[in-house]
Amino acid sequence: MKKQLIDLKNWLKENQGDVAFINDPANVAYLTGYESDPHERVLALLVFPDADPFLFTPALEMDDARNGAWEYDVFGYLDNENPWEIIAEKVKAAVPTVSNWAVEKEFLTLARFEALQNEFPTATFKQDLTSFMQRLKLIKTPTEIKTMIEAGKWADFAFDVGFNAIKEGVMEQEIVAEIEYQLKKKGIMQMSFSTIVLAGDNAASPHGNPGQRKIQKDELVLFDLGVVYDGYTSDATRTVAYGEPSQKAQEIYAIVLKAHQAALDAVKPGITAGELDTIARDIITDAGYGPYFNHRLGHGLGSSVHEFPSIMAGNPLVIEEGMCFSIEPGIYVPGVAGVRIEDCLYVTKDGCEVFTHTPKEYTVIG
Repeated sequence: MKKQLIDLKNWLKENQGDVAFINDPANVAYLTGYESDPHERVLALLVFPDADPFLFTPALEMDDARNGAWEYDVFGYLDNENPWEIIAEKVKAAVPTVSNWAVEKEFLTLARFEALQNEFPTATFKQDLTSFMQRLKLIKTPTEIKTMIEAGKWADFAFDVGFNAIKEGVMEQEIVAEIEYQLKKKGIMQMSFSTIVLAGDNAASPHGNPGQRKIQKDELVLFDLGVVYDGYTSDATRTVAYGEPSQKAQEIYAIVLKAHQAALDAVKPGITAGELDTIARDIITDAGYGPYFNHRLGHGLGSSVHEFPSIMAGNPLVIEEGMCFSIEPGIYVPGVAGVRIEDCLYVTKDGCEVFTHTPKEYTVIG
């Protein structure tokens, strides 16, 4: 049995929990090795203090789940069946008494909670698995880090494809398509999130949607991308110049790079997440662009592209060796430009190492 499952079983014993109900697909994959996007259907992992766990899937996924790394029972349901009745039947067969449920309160929908409550009307659902799962996934193993290093290499490959696709008159969407096409040709089938390519003042929207805007000479082009490799994600951002952008745009780039590097240099065990945010934010604020840095400095990542911890102002969390997170300061000035530089990293005993190595110095394409 995976160590993480043993840790969860022990947590249930310590907290007098009778069953853990996990239905966040990312957490299910982390604990079982089975990846799925069930859409509106029910996918869940049920774990008990003493009995064996079981995986519950739509019927059309049962064979896939059984043929994977999961070594325990897999149960399922047809579309015309009530999944909650079947889950209740299997839970009651596994344990004689079910009084205390532990659930992911940040993920479990009200409708699904009510469906469970209907099957177990006298049970309580007060125990929250959210913080336990966050801590469980927080410190990466050497194997996890090795996998994430490979995911980072594919992000570097994607940047290379994207930079080479920049030409005057090419649409943002076309560059996205070329990046993802070339990755699929290499066997990478899934992106960490929808690839972002934004040109000129479009990049002033931090999470803008690539569209039919055509690349023009003398502007900045922002790339934010990542891939899923063997169940783990990468995430990185680069902003490059096509031609010679305005002096204001170049000034913004230099400030963001300075903030990024200062925070990166400060990463080590013992510093807090809040202190890292302050280091980068102060540089941007002192340069007069504080209001234009409108998000946290970074986020954790691993089997999901956004995980605990949040690298943000005021967060007292102490950074530890083995944590993985992003450093991604940005300045976004409407009508002028948007610049973000992002690397994800893993913390070492005396600093950090980044997963992506595409140059961050001001780079001119064409």
